Order: sequence, then structure tokens, then C-alpha cells
Amino acid sequence: MVNEENLDKENCLDKLKQKYDKFKSKYDLPEFLELNKFFDIEEVDFDTDFLLRKIRRVISDRIAGYLRFIEIILNPSNAPMFFFKLIKKLEETDKEILSKTYELLGTFEVEIVGLDLNYGEKKEAEFIKKIYTMFTQDISKRLLNVINKLSIEEIEKKEEKRSYFG
Repeated sequence: MVNEENLDKENCLDKLKQKYDKFKSKYDLPEFLELNKFFDIEEVDFDTDFLLRKIRRVISDRIAGYLRFIEIILNPSNAPMFFFKLIKKLEETDKEILSKTYELLGTFEVEIVGLDLNYGEKKEAEFIKKIYTMFTQDISKRLLNVINKLSIEEIEKKEEKRSYFG
């Protein structure tokens, strides 16, 4: 027996992909699957006159989330206690990488406000391409490198190596 809800979701996803493919061809956008891997765009409502704006807004939400996370690490004054143990493991070079990434994501946030205030289909497409390229070639690698250092397993391994006196 086929679940009707799953079938409807698949149909909606297929329609979203079809509508996206028209823009992909027109503006040389990334493949839907690849963009979806990084930004979860499959939840976008395809029934809109402004599909690229909707996709860009989903991407914007992801950027805002990364900004908040980096800010907690760089400025932990209001961070949950859990983060303090993690932050101790970072070196100055990691903090510099995070600072540069934070600045870059911050400039994207400013650009996002401009796009919200002055809509243009081509500008939306250019922004999506730029963000995708920056994430796949640079930002995700920077963040993953730091995230791996923050993992609980790494902290536990380092603590096991220490003796009672240090």
C-alpha cells in the first residue's frame, strides 16, 4: 500500500525540481540536489511567483544559523555552559578562521537585506550561485575543520591522555 502523504510530497518535490530546472537553465544555477544538500531547499513552496527569492530566504536562514553558532564560539559570554568546555580546545588560528568566516557571512547578511528591499530575479540567481560556490569551495571546509576540533570524542580523547596531575 502506497502512503498518499509520501506520494504527495514526492509530487511536490518533482514539481519544485521542474520549476527550479527552468531557472537553472536560464541562470546557470547549481544542480537542485547539490543545493539541497547544503541548504535544504526541498521544503520551499513551489507554488510561488518568486521561487528564487524563496530559495534565497531558505539559504539566508542557514547563513543566520551559522552566524549565531560562530558568534557563540567567538563571544561566549551568553553561551550555554556546554560550549565553554568546547571553546577551550580551539587554538588562535581556529578563532581567526572563524572570525574571517563570520565577517564573510555578515557581508552576505547585508546583501540579503538589500535583496529583500530591491527584488530582482537575476540578482537572486547570482546570489544563490555565489553562496553555493563559497560554501562548497571554502566556507563548509573551514567550518568542518573547526567543528571536528569541537567534537565531544576529541575532547574525551584529550582528557583521557592527561594524568591526575596535568
